[in-house]
Amino acid sequence: MFQYQYDLFVIGAGSGGVRASRMAAATGARVAVAEGSAMGGTCVNLGCIPKKLYAYAAEYGHGFEEAQGFGWQSERPALDWGKLKSNRANEIGRLNGIYDGLMDGAKVSVYRDFARIKDAHTVSVGGQDISAERILVAVGGWPYVPQIPGRELAITSNEIFDLATFPQRLAVVGGGYIASEFASIFAGLGSQVVQIYRKEKLLRGFDDDIRGFVTNEMAKAGVEFRFNNNVTAIEQTPNGLLLQLEDGEQLEVDQVLFATGRVPRTHDLGLVEAGVELDRHGAIVVNDHFQSSVPSIYALGDVINRFQLTPVALAEAMTLVNQLFGDGSRTMDYEYIPTAVFTHPNIGTVGLTEAEARDKYGEVIVFKSEFRALKHTLSGSQERTFMKLVVDKASDRVVGLHMVGAEAGEITQGFAVAMKAGATKAAFDATIGIHPTAAEEFVTMRTPAKA
Repeated sequence: MFQYQYDLFVIGAGSGGVRASRMAAATGARVAVAEGSAMGGTCVNLGCIPKKLYAYAAEYGHGFEEAQGFGWQSERPALDWGKLKSNRANEIGRLNGIYDGLMDGAKVSVYRDFARIKDAHTVSVGGQDISAERILVAVGGWPYVPQIPGRELAITSNEIFDLATFPQRLAVVGGGYIASEFASIFAGLGSQVVQIYRKEKLLRGFDDDIRGFVTNEMAKAGVEFRFNNNVTAIEQTPNGLLLQLEDGEQLEVDQVLFATGRVPRTHDLGLVEAGVELDRHGAIVVNDHFQSSVPSIYALGDVINRFQLTPVALAEAMTLVNQLFGDGSRTMDYEYIPTAVFTHPNIGTVGLTEAEARDKYGEVIVFKSEFRALKHTLSGSQERTFMKLVVDKASDRVVGLHMVGAEAGEITQGFAVAMKAGATKAAFDATIGIHPTAAEEFVTMRTPAKA
């Protein structure tokens, strides 16, 4: 009887791939993973972690100004861009080492090279063919840059963390969460930032009230906007980069960041040749068990283009391992997934937007609150906080919770547990708030908003 070299071969050592490898190996399965880049994938190296570190750095930029209202009289210190980059790189290197240790500890074989699928049970890595009973593709996504003249002069989120010199003038193209986060971050660090978006509102897919509110707050924090517009060409000049916009305007900047979406990184993986079905965006089509059109090939994370969130990839990995090597009792539930956007101020959201809730439930009751946080009564900042609850009228269940304000992600995480458990508005009302906090507003809103 033929013996495969591995029970599971994982292509990609990002969040989902590492979790699947470790958990599968813990069941006694023979597991290998191939990774041609640094361990940890996008989140650790080029996404969540470095982005959040830079967001913290940007908050200090605002904090130095706000501190004067609390009696701290000093000049705003200068940003040492080189030191920020170096400290970030050191931390990412430490995390890479931790991921290496996790693989060693789990006794997962690691191939330090890019892998390609040869057939349903064979992977080629560094010129070596390796057999596996099952193959898992967890290669993530890659930034997309449109085909315009001068596109090679632009940068993406892959390069933004390590620019040789700090961009005093930065254009950010795109209106999603990555574009909005970097616009906020670099404005906080001291850049003159212009965000260019082809639609009339940022953050498609988020609640409409959140979209409008955060745009106003970002503008207060220094971000300029060009809506219903786009970059049609980029040209190098002696003083920087000259951007040509659709409406005829020209902008001169030091750098232009394209954050116009991410695409599944499925190119040249051998998927099509192996018979794996891809959708029109290049994502791997899978069933509820993360199985592709080739029964022995599975996929999860950003490469299947469901929810491009690290915690979702981790949950998908745990579900898949349970189905393949466990009792098969675990299923993936995509309802009430909380998320945060690290703009200034932050966004936190879980559940349905108001429009989605009306679509699904018909009659809903909406509660809204907008206020100036206690901190800013002394800081001098004009930043405001916004909170919103969407309630299904028939069941009284809170089906949407949305916030723009300081630490919105931290606040939303706790409420997400309650909402996942089916919390009603009556349960919110019966909960005692912590005073004085912004979070208490979610349990003290009593008057429905006017339609």
